[in-house]
Amino acid sequence: MAETTNLSIRIDRGLKDEADMVFNALGMNLTTAIIVFVRQAVRQKRIPFEISLDAADGGRGVTMAEAMAASERIWQASVRNGTDKMTMDDINAEIAAVRRERKAKADV
Repeated sequence: MAETTNLSIRIDRGLKDEADMVFNALGMNLTTAIIVFVRQAVRQKRIPFEISLDAADGGRGVTMAEAMAASERIWQASVRNGTDKMTMDDINAEIAAVRRERKAKADV
């Protein structure tokens, strides 16, 4: 087994919680997702996706202003539907419940 090292980063709690939800839905945790990103960056010798400050090139990359606006809309929606105070245990329990429901329907 390869020698490992720890990586410590600081991240906005809301952003981390949202990322956890996305990656959990994909069957991985945030650590695994970061390792996937780093491996792709090393393999490709570049950041494995486009980063753009504006969409003037016609490629329709997301601008920083659009990303911030989208983040704000997501946050406001979470406040409206009461999910802004959910713990990771709450979120994981909901995901597990939905997966059980889907499996039960598929088994019928």
